[in-house]
Amino acid sequence: MMAMLLGGMLVACTDKKQTTDNDMEQKLQLTQEWDKVFPLSEKVNHKKVTFETQYGLTLAADLYTPKDAQGKLAAIAVSGPFGATKEQSSGLYAMRMAERGFVALAFDPSYTGESSGEPRRTASPDINTEDFMAAVDFLSMQDNVDAEKIGIIGICGWGGIALNAAAADTRIKATVASTMYDMTRVSGNGYYDSEDKEESRHAAREVLSKQRLSDPKAMAGGVIDPLPDDAPQFVKDYYDYYKTERGYHARSGNSNDGWRTIGTQAYANSRFLYYINEIRSAVLVMHGEKAHSRYFGEAAYHYMVDGKAKGYKFVGEPNPNPENKQLLIIPGASHCDLYDGGYTELVGKGEPKNMIPWDKLADFFAHNL
Repeated sequence: MMAMLLGGMLVACTDKKQTTDNDMEQKLQLTQEWDKVFPLSEKVNHKKVTFETQYGLTLAADLYTPKDAQGKLAAIAVSGPFGATKEQSSGLYAMRMAERGFVALAFDPSYTGESSGEPRRTASPDINTEDFMAAVDFLSMQDNVDAEKIGIIGICGWGGIALNAAAADTRIKATVASTMYDMTRVSGNGYYDSEDKEESRHAAREVLSKQRLSDPKAMAGGVIDPLPDDAPQFVKDYYDYYKTERGYHARSGNSNDGWRTIGTQAYANSRFLYYINEIRSAVLVMHGEKAHSRYFGEAAYHYMVDGKAKGYKFVGEPNPNPENKQLLIIPGASHCDLYDGGYTELVGKGEPKNMIPWDKLADFFAHNL
């Protein structure tokens, strides 16, 4: 009797969820036409999908599969950069992985792009980590996916989030952190840890605390426009990707007015890579030789392997599985070169520099999944 009752309840719950998902797709008004900043590959199939997180948010995603593929395949979930959408770098990564035989999912994080959540363009260390784990849930339930062979790719700020997810979720068998930021470190310490002192953090907390009462909906953090002549090179690189036809997208916070000013307040008081030295699964940290953010990736790699690194105030034990951890530095590459491979001229003109080693990434996942 109880088994029949439970079975009936499960069927009812499943039916309800399907209806809700269909309704949500209508409510989200997903764009069906191709509106990415890169052309669709002839080697893959593409479709829009949605899935839910444990917080009741519905995420919008693009699912890429290799044409003519049969049987159950290894799968990869992709997100980033922080403030970008799936129509930009993460979608390109997913499509390139699908070309190489993987089922690949590029998703918009909670509160961003086509995904649900109010207020728009806000962030949370916990919710963003859950976004990756919910993507793994979704991939695990696909008929053409081997649930024992799932990896993730995090780009820029989502590289750090990917490491955090890999530390929490043992279903993630392989992780790539590409041109990564540690968003908790930069939010609390400033660039190059230049504001790593109590006085600076207190001053920032004062500003954000007052902002909550004066104008909590204010936005900030979009790429500066117009670009000052004396802007640092990495800001010029961001401008060339996000604000020109090379990578501009109307739903991207970085391409427009940025993030909710108080939206990353929780990041400044968190350090979410505390347990990455206990990640047993495979990890590849990939960074450009000339990237301003290189120190994030190198420090995360060394802490992950050795349990200690410059910029990490805590010390842990060495990793129990150091042999499957890799640090890959791409010669000559800047931070944004690893968004789309880079170009020899501005605005995505000239010749492609092809800085992203797609086959290397595919080999890493093939070996470790």
